[in-house]
Order: sequence, then C-alpha cells, then structure tokens
Amino acid sequence: MAANQQEEEFTKSHSEIMVVLVALMLAMLLAALDQTVVATALPRIATDLHGLDKLSWVATAYLLTSAISTPLYGKIGDQFGRKKIFQFAIILFLIGSALCGQARNMDELVAFRALQGIGAGGLMSLSMTIVGDIVPPRQRGKYLGYFGGVFALASVAGPLLGGFFTDSLTWRWVFYINLPLGALALWAVATRLHLPVKKGDHKIDYMGAALLSATFVPIILATVWGGITYPWHSATILGLFGGGVFAGILFALWERRKPAAEAMLPLHLFKNRIFTVSMILSLLAGVALFASILFIPEYQQIVRGYSAVKSGLLLLPLVVGMLGALIVSGRLITRWGRYKMFPIIGTLIAAFGVWLFSGLSLTTSQLTLSVWMVIVGIGVGSFLQVMTLAVQNSVSRSELGVATGSATFFRSIGSSLGGAVFGAILINRLTAHLKQLLPAFSHQSTVLANSVVTGVTPTFINKLPPKISGDIFLAFVKSFHDLFLYAIAVLAAAFLVALFLKDAPLKDSKPAPESIG
Repeated sequence: MAANQQEEEFTKSHSEIMVVLVALMLAMLLAALDQTVVATALPRIATDLHGLDKLSWVATAYLLTSAISTPLYGKIGDQFGRKKIFQFAIILFLIGSALCGQARNMDELVAFRALQGIGAGGLMSLSMTIVGDIVPPRQRGKYLGYFGGVFALASVAGPLLGGFFTDSLTWRWVFYINLPLGALALWAVATRLHLPVKKGDHKIDYMGAALLSATFVPIILATVWGGITYPWHSATILGLFGGGVFAGILFALWERRKPAAEAMLPLHLFKNRIFTVSMILSLLAGVALFASILFIPEYQQIVRGYSAVKSGLLLLPLVVGMLGALIVSGRLITRWGRYKMFPIIGTLIAAFGVWLFSGLSLTTSQLTLSVWMVIVGIGVGSFLQVMTLAVQNSVSRSELGVATGSATFFRSIGSSLGGAVFGAILINRLTAHLKQLLPAFSHQSTVLANSVVTGVTPTFINKLPPKISGDIFLAFVKSFHDLFLYAIAVLAAAFLVALFLKDAPLKDSKPAPESIG
C-alpha cells in the first residue's frame, strides 16, 4: 500500500525533529566512519599485534556483519518497534568499539570488529527508517539529504582521523573515540525519541535470516578476495559465487512459503515497481560512489606521490559537490513533491564528470581535478538518497523498516562490488598497458600490475630508470582512462533504470506548532 494511502499522523515539530535528527546522524556517522577509519591505522595495528597475515580481516569482518545485519534490523524493527532495537544496536556498537580498543591480538580484534559491525548495521538501517517514522514523505527529502552528506563526509574523514589518531595518540583511539559520541547519541535517543511500542505475537524468521546471510556472505567474500587473495577464476572464488547463488535460490523458495508479516524479506515487495527499481538504483549508486571515492585518491597517491591523508583531503571537492546536491535536491523534492527527475539528471551529470576523468594525464592540474570532482559529486549527490525516499513512500508503514534496510543493504553490496570489479578492471588494463609499453617485462606484467595497485610506492617506482618509471606511470594513467569509461557504462545503466522509476506523489502533512515538548 502506498504511503499516500496510509492513515498515519506526523505530529512532531521541526524543533523536535532536529533534536532526534542530530542523534540519528551522529549514530550513522559513527557506523560510516568505522568503514574507513581503520584504513590508515592498519599498518601500525599489524605491527603492534603481530598479525600481518590477518590484516585484511580487520576491514572484511566489519563489512560482512554490517552489510548482512542491515536488512535483519529493518525487519525486526518492523515487528517489535524501532526505538529499543536502535538503542540495542548503539550499545552493541559501543561494546564492540571498547573491546576493539582493548584487543591484545589480531584474532581478538577481528572478532570484536565483527561484533562492532553487527551494531553498525542497525545504526545505518534504523537511523533512516526512524526518519520515516517521524517525518511525512513530502518533508523527508530535505532530512534524508543530510544522511547522504554524513555518509560522503565519513568516506573522506575516516582515513584522515585514522591517520591523526595513529600518529598523535595510538591506533586504539580509532575505536575509543566512538564511546563518548555514541553515549551522546544513546542519551538523545532515549530521552527525545518517542515511538510506539509494538505488542503482539511476532515470530522471527530465523531460517530466512540464515539463508539471507548464506546468500551474501560468500558473494561479499568473493568480491573482497577476488583478484587479490585468489584469482577470479580460482575454484575458491567460483565456489563462493556458486554457493551464494544456491543459497539465494533456497532463500527465495523459503520466503515464498512464509506469510508476508513473518518473512525476513517479503518477496511481494519486488512486485512493487518502485521498490524493485529503487533496489537496482541503490546497487548502481553504491558502485558509482565507491568507484569515485576509492580510485581518485589512488591516482593521487600513485601518480602524484601524495600521502593517504593528503589524497583524502584533496577529495573534499567531491564531498562539497555531493553535500550541496544532497541538500538542494532534498529541498526541491520537498517543495515540488516529486523525485523522479533527480536520479535521471544526477546520473547524466555524474556520467559527464566521469567522462572528464577519463581524460586524466600525468600533468592534469589539481584545480582541474577539483572541478571534475565537484561535477561528479553533484551528480551522485542528486540521486544518492532518492531511492530511500521513493521506497519509504511506496510501502505500508508496517514494512517501512525492511524496505529502508533493503535499500541500504543493496547500496552496501554495490560498494563492495564496485571496489572489487573496478579493482579487477584496473589491474587487468594495467597489465595490458605494461605489456605494450614495457615489452621486456611482459612475462611479469601481471605481478607488476598487482604490485603497483596494492603495494609499491611512487618513491620506489621513481628509483627505477627514468624510461621504466615513466612508462609505469603512463600505463597507470592509461588504465584509469579505461576504468572510467567502464564507470560511464555503469552510470548509463543507472540512467536507463531511472527512467522506469515511478514518480508517486509524496504525502504531505502539516507539522505541529513549534515546541520542544
């Protein structure tokens, strides 16, 4: 049932909404930061805990549990009420953060990161769902835009904060800093957020949750390991993809047997065109966002020789463009009551910006790069949060959580796929260009390509003979030309999908008089 057909009242004033909104944004900021904040601290962590062989699991464990738990929180919130479940997620995240800071070896840190990720899934999913509980659809655009800005800001601020804490204090403060901020969010939610408590005989779909996890855990692992830990055509990677597909079939068969009120992910939602199109757009948005945030700094670090911190700072123009577009598009959606045009226009602008990046050279000025980043940011920011708004407006109040969680989940999967697929494309094209430019090294080109992308510093490359180092840098730039051309194809697909998005009118509701209550 569409939201504009629901009988529901939204009585919170703007002042009340903003108090709750700050707490929700703070909770989401913590969860989003911890996706990236450990990146610059990992070398020091590996040294202190003597666990270089398990280094990748510090990030992977968090990614896995946060992604998988996202739709589960949405469904459980629909069944039992969101406030207590959200408080539980915050507490779990804080316990995981405290334990991470106390970790004595790498095994403990990986386990505590997994626990922290389970809490983070609830922060990311329920924070945006609660906006749907307290704000009418017509007004949600301007509020949800802030959450997109928080997500984009965290992507840049994470590595910067990680580097600062590691160099100035200790890497353990990467996790300890969550405690006072999380406690503040927990207090605000406990005292200012008032939502109805749902009572009744609710059944949790444990088998559905297990099969959903069994579907996407192997797929996420395959995208994380593929081309780095194992070759893409290896039995391990193919087996993971095959296992995920098989579990997905079992999940679909199981959910078809369950009543909609009990199913972990009610399949009837996919009969809703707005829901289905929004899930595809969320997936493609995650791919596009991650490709830009990950690979533009990589160009800065390898070709320009910048540090991780400096390359992160130089990504600020993209964040500024994204944040501005998120705020402006949200307010325009609120004013006009329509949203379809924004993913259509946004994908075109983002595709134009990515096309500009396909013209990168060894000497492209930083000002030019900044302008291109602003354009990409404006494009992505114009449609990043529209899918959440469209989904919330198209489902009944009883399914608000699972619908919102699904949109967040598909964007997370898109981010994982974006990093893996574009990483594989970059290495593949770099291998080809190295063979062309350095024929004497053609038999070692694959190893050299992997080394350039994953470990060799520009300082080391510059110590090579000028002809060889120059050709390596040139091959890398040529590979970026190819990578961004593939990214244009992803955005073109998103544009075509956006054309099928139904522009359902957004329900309006007059806010209550200004009061804190």
